Amino acid sequence: EMSASLVGSEMCIRDSPNALKLLLPKSTNQTSDKPVTVVSIDKNYTFYLNEKVIPFSMLERRLVEELRELEDPCISLQADKSVPLEQIVKVMNIAKDHNYRLILSTEPE
Repeated sequence: EMSASLVGSEMCIRDSPNALKLLLPKSTNQTSDKPVTVVSIDKNYTFYLNEKVIPFSMLERRLVEELRELEDPCISLQADKSVPLEQIVKVMNIAKDHNYRLILSTEPE
């Protein structure tokens, strides 16, 4: 169960960007034409769904609509490096509740 271990890894994710690689899917057959839904969080904690601003209160419902038809629903989460982990965990929890795969992309320096 991921949720319990997430809390303990908070510091290591913060201190070492390489720790995030552990969360990336291992599969090598990633095809680039597979639709990926992108959730972004900017430094003002504004949430975006596929580059459109969305209030967090609506995010879960919209994700369910977007991903309902997909057999391997996947969210790519892109957060500014100043965004605190609890904002990121809010999106991770939506993914966990619906069994979506989540790819965490950190912004390059």
